[in-house]
Amino acid sequence: MHVVYNKPSVQIRMAIPNDASSIALVLYQSFAEYRSSYTDEGFSATTPTADQIQSRMKEGPVWVALHENAIVGTVSAAPKGEALYIRGMAVLPTARGQGVGELLFRHVESFASAQGHKRLFLSTTPFLARAIRLYENLGFRRSSEGPHDLFGTPLFTMLKSLSLPISEP
Repeated sequence: MHVVYNKPSVQIRMAIPNDASSIALVLYQSFAEYRSSYTDEGFSATTPTADQIQSRMKEGPVWVALHENAIVGTVSAAPKGEALYIRGMAVLPTARGQGVGELLFRHVESFASAQGHKRLFLSTTPFLARAIRLYENLGFRRSSEGPHDLFGTPLFTMLKSLSLPISEP
């Protein structure tokens, strides 16, 4: 069983295939203001199509944040050995500043711990300052690991170690 984090009007749930178009729209709208900072290929990779999102659903979990039954945020993850790779994290501009991103991350972290993952990692770009602050506030630290470029768009990796629950003797 996975814990569902709630704010008074926000619920996190596992995405279903019918959510793919809404998720694609959330990703596009969330990154549109940064479009000029990406290369064309980098922006396309950051804003996958509904078909690409449905493929991601086969690779690992995808969650959505709902406010009044509308999808206002999303995050997906893919297992990579002992780590869980976080990708496709986005919150609509109109829903930012309300804790939606933190709720999504807390949900992913709970899932990762329950699955026995030892760390979380993600890739981000230097111009996503608000997102980077959120990641740092949630315990992520920059790493020299991982790719430094997404089709010509600058990129860096952030990591967070997960503490495993202490078992009773």
